[in-house]
Amino acid sequence: MYRFLWTRQWVILTIVAIALIPAMIRLGFWQLHRHEHKVALNKVISASMAAKPVPVESLTAPGATVKHADLYREVTAKGHFDTANEEVVRRRTNADDKVGYHVLTPFVLEDGRVLMVNRGWVPADVSQTAFPKIPAPERGETTVTGRLMPDETTAESGIKNVKGLPDRQVMLISSAQQADRLGRPVLGGYIQLTSPAPENGSPQLLPAPEHSDVGPHLAYAVQWWLFAAGVPVGWVVLLRREARERAQAAAKEGAQEGAQETEPTSA
Repeated sequence: MYRFLWTRQWVILTIVAIALIPAMIRLGFWQLHRHEHKVALNKVISASMAAKPVPVESLTAPGATVKHADLYREVTAKGHFDTANEEVVRRRTNADDKVGYHVLTPFVLEDGRVLMVNRGWVPADVSQTAFPKIPAPERGETTVTGRLMPDETTAESGIKNVKGLPDRQVMLISSAQQADRLGRPVLGGYIQLTSPAPENGSPQLLPAPEHSDVGPHLAYAVQWWLFAAGVPVGWVVLLRREARERAQAAAKEGAQEGAQETEPTSA
């Protein structure tokens, strides 16, 4: 009755169904892991934003890696901005999804070490090759406050730190590369400036991270698992329909042959 399962069409269909089931289950677990990562990250952000600011030197040092638990932690630093060695980070968007630059300014601490400060977003010029006009920060000794961030990497950002860029432009924020460029010890990671705010609103300070929404990943995981469960069900439905149609066709053919055999022959 089910000999048609060995036809080319059904062999291919069965192989595809067998391959889809584990693939969909795996995609479901991938979405579940993304959900769990988002939940854990939201907890870290909530804890960091609720904590009191601490001196940046207490959480990082030259060559150090910012700990995950310190992500977005508010820190303070005392020193002065070095605008002569300022750079911009390409292809960054603001809250309105406009493409521009992040302003990356070295901040020289009282002991001579350097903290990289992301002062915020500025629009890109038409050519996107000339260094943009950037309002200067406060002159002289000042105290800054910002959210501590880890160095950006190609793997995490999905952006390649390409060579041959226009002068004073980079794709990623890397304290190690800045240390090589400046020839000075640079604290690991960088900060997103929150205070003091620019007087004229430029650069635009980066907004605080969203940490109340976990996203749709859990729903996507359930959907993938439902799809995986639906594959064998669909396969069985197609199998039974094929068997029924073949049986009906065989019965019809048999009836036609029987009718032909019983027809009277003409003299």
